[in-house]
Amino acid sequence: MSTKKSTSGTTTEVRVGIADSSQELHIECDLSPEKVIEAVTAALDSGKSLSLTDTRGRQTIIANNKISFVEVGESAERKVGFASA
Repeated sequence: MSTKKSTSGTTTEVRVGIADSSQELHIECDLSPEKVIEAVTAALDSGKSLSLTDTRGRQTIIANNKISFVEVGESAERKVGFASA
């Protein structure tokens, strides 16, 4: 089983809080943190839905009036295996 690796080596983790729900959405995407913030700001300012595509190509659409918070941060590629330091 293999997964598509991002070409840059880093991805952006996005955590979205949903209003009236204790659940959060966790999305890992190939966009830079600045681009994610631009997309969130544009969705909130325009009154349209926020649409993000994750690293596997799945698209998530969130109604702008249901967004309670958005946390954006970079994540380094995870290492698998044993290493001696």
